[in-house]
Amino acid sequence: MAEELRVVGQPVLRRDGMGHVTGKTVYIGDINFPDMLHLKMVRSPVPHARIRGIDFSEAEKVPGFVRALTSRDVPKNVYTILCLIGVGPDEEPVLAEDKVLYRGEPIAAIIAETEEAAMEAVSKVRLDLEELPAVFDVEEALKPDAPILKPWGTNYFIYDYEYDQQNAFRKVRFGDVEKGFQEADYIVEGRYQTSPIEHAPVETTGCVAKPEPDGRITVYTNTQALFFTLDNTALILQIPFQKLHFVGGTVGGGFGGKVDVIVEPIATLAAMKTGRPVKYVFTREEEMRVSSSRGAWRIYIKDGVMKDGRIIARRVTSYADAGAYNRHTPYAVTKHAANVAGPYRIPNVWIDAYCVYTNRQPASAMRGFAVTPASFATEVQMDRIAEVVGIDPWAIRFINAYRNGDMRPHQKVVEDATLIEVMQAAAEMVGHELPEEFRKMSSWEREDGNG
Repeated sequence: MAEELRVVGQPVLRRDGMGHVTGKTVYIGDINFPDMLHLKMVRSPVPHARIRGIDFSEAEKVPGFVRALTSRDVPKNVYTILCLIGVGPDEEPVLAEDKVLYRGEPIAAIIAETEEAAMEAVSKVRLDLEELPAVFDVEEALKPDAPILKPWGTNYFIYDYEYDQQNAFRKVRFGDVEKGFQEADYIVEGRYQTSPIEHAPVETTGCVAKPEPDGRITVYTNTQALFFTLDNTALILQIPFQKLHFVGGTVGGGFGGKVDVIVEPIATLAAMKTGRPVKYVFTREEEMRVSSSRGAWRIYIKDGVMKDGRIIARRVTSYADAGAYNRHTPYAVTKHAANVAGPYRIPNVWIDAYCVYTNRQPASAMRGFAVTPASFATEVQMDRIAEVVGIDPWAIRFINAYRNGDMRPHQKVVEDATLIEVMQAAAEMVGHELPEEFRKMSSWEREDGNG
């Protein structure tokens, strides 16, 4: 049977592996064209401020300066990252208009003959900013006296805005959680915190936009989502999709962060305005300080547990730190709410999950975003339960593991569950001897005969 398989159990060479190890792979940094210009960004030096003025007079004197772009130059000056999947409102400007909400937010683009000239011109731009109070903690952001960051008057995303403006969070209600707490032998509570994580790709975010003789713009980019990025660029620039030709290829390291459509629209606009190729590539400092990170989460879990290890009630309150803007966090919170109860059969569940705005750099996608912090908090909580109840941590997971036919708290029936079998295999691999009752367990059948 193994000989019939072409991938499983067989060594498979990476398609691009030879190019990487021989140095023949072409990255964005390798792409250059005659008469190419360079774009660098004027960024906010403070986390929260009102923009009162921008002075380009000294920047314009720098040899090699070509032009500047501000929010007035962008046809639709708002990122449309989530509109394509029906999540709104779109609220992040491509270039800041009247306010900035995080340190490093782009305010104006400088286009110059060389990268050095562009960077020098950026340093000559004078910003007139009225600094405003900032908030950096999710729970502080929800207090009544916190500085309000969003035009709709809250520091949280409002789900189903048209139907319920008080719906400040994603909520899951399953069973009667208070009744479960009253019946429980133990109450186990935990507070869990994750920090922002930078992707740190070897190749920083970047692209080159090149006008073509036929009127199209070819964009060479290391985005992770080529067609998604093309669509959003066309929407922002208000041009037909067919006017753009996007060329992808090597991502140079991308773990979710290179899906945010940050460099392509403004580089394409610069190419349209100048009629020349334009390269816009993040410096390493920009990649670390202003590219989207995996967001920070704060998660509170309260469990009602019986003496035999069964969890009969779980209440979760989660706060996702979106940073200054949506990016993908409203969508992430929905995923989080569906998974934070864990892969366990718990008859009574109450979940409140908030998407909160702070004056931090925006967060976005990164490898299982929203589910990863949920798993971290849930599994540390399981170990805490095992310690309180006095049951082996392996046992506490087998006792509560969900199986085929179980109803999850978000009203989805479990299908094709293999949690028990995976734990059995893991125990065998690490040499952990499981009691016979756990070795005999199955995701398909229960001891009581119910599937």
